[in-house]
Amino acid sequence: MSGIALVERRAPGPAAAALLAVRLAWRQLWSEKARLASAIAGVMFACVLVFMQLGFRAALFDSATALIGAMRGDLFLMHPLTTASFRPEPMPRVRAYQALALPEVERTVPIYLAQATWRNPENGSRRAIQLIGVDTDAGVLDFPGLAPILERLKRADTIAFDVRSRPEFGAVARLLEERGPFDVQVGNRDMQVVGLVEIGPSFGADGNIVLSDVNFRRVVKERLVSAIDLVAIRLRPGSDVAAVQQRLRAVLPPDVMVLTQAELNAHERAYWEEATPIGFIFSFGSLMGLVVGMVIVYQILFSDIAGHLKEYATLKAMGYSNFYLGQVVLGAALILAVAGFIPGFIVSALLYDVVGGATFLPLAMDVPRATTVFAMIFTMCAVAGLLAMRKLRDANPADMF
Repeated sequence: MSGIALVERRAPGPAAAALLAVRLAWRQLWSEKARLASAIAGVMFACVLVFMQLGFRAALFDSATALIGAMRGDLFLMHPLTTASFRPEPMPRVRAYQALALPEVERTVPIYLAQATWRNPENGSRRAIQLIGVDTDAGVLDFPGLAPILERLKRADTIAFDVRSRPEFGAVARLLEERGPFDVQVGNRDMQVVGLVEIGPSFGADGNIVLSDVNFRRVVKERLVSAIDLVAIRLRPGSDVAAVQQRLRAVLPPDVMVLTQAELNAHERAYWEEATPIGFIFSFGSLMGLVVGMVIVYQILFSDIAGHLKEYATLKAMGYSNFYLGQVVLGAALILAVAGFIPGFIVSALLYDVVGGATFLPLAMDVPRATTVFAMIFTMCAVAGLLAMRKLRDANPADMF
């Protein structure tokens, strides 16, 4: 046949076939708008629940390690029985002097930690507050707002109040602005608030005050002068931290641990994650949110396949494989994951601001957490899609026609 060119039709490539599958999945979902809205709401619910649980878990660890993160030291000495910073086990002060025997050690700074009662200066109510005592000239604490008031903290009976403490301690910042330095009662002693620092509450302490080591012993009178809670060690420039750590472990008695700051952080995190049920509860809550979301997505996809069995059987009769039809189902799962994640992300970011402002915990949305949650939501939807694909076996053209 002259003048007629025969054009060979080629099968679409993998990318084009996947795009066609996603378009078909979207049209099927869009045809049942009420069902689509229910599925998106279910995914969004799971997304918000996972975001909140992971946010609370991260806030738990961030707030628990805020004090340790603000310390400036190369190595730290701590009693082996200390489980967390808010309940330290005292150790002999002489250990700090023994560490100075190594030529690489430039300075050792004892740190005192305890809890005392704080009397609200407005209504007189009492509440436990964390005390952080340290040599003000040592420079081992780096809280925002601390540097300008260090000279004032050297005076007798003076303290710096954590402005991010819970409001139950009273409007200390406002009173300080109105009155200037004013008296409060800490434990059974009258102290004077001379400045503000920023630390933040944790699950172990609702508020904090910073004071000199001398003023600390004035408040905690039952504490022996020879007992300390933590020692920050500063090494001379150029010293090998790991080598000094091993030498200190060999020289010092077994009643102290020699830790780097990273190890001290890990020790604090391990307490909240393993020794308390809080870390497990937040992880279990995230898992339950994913399970609930997966069940909802599975039911939606299963119902969608069941409602379009004849259409799937027609596609099989036209030569489309089960693999291609599986791409359609997984395409629907991907659409639901994206459509549910976007509003879930927005709602979670708003809730972070609300809950963070109410609890004073460090709740903030970040890219790694958003990426992690999207991967979890997509996996959840993909697993639900794979489970729903079993229904495709019922789409047999011989049975439908």
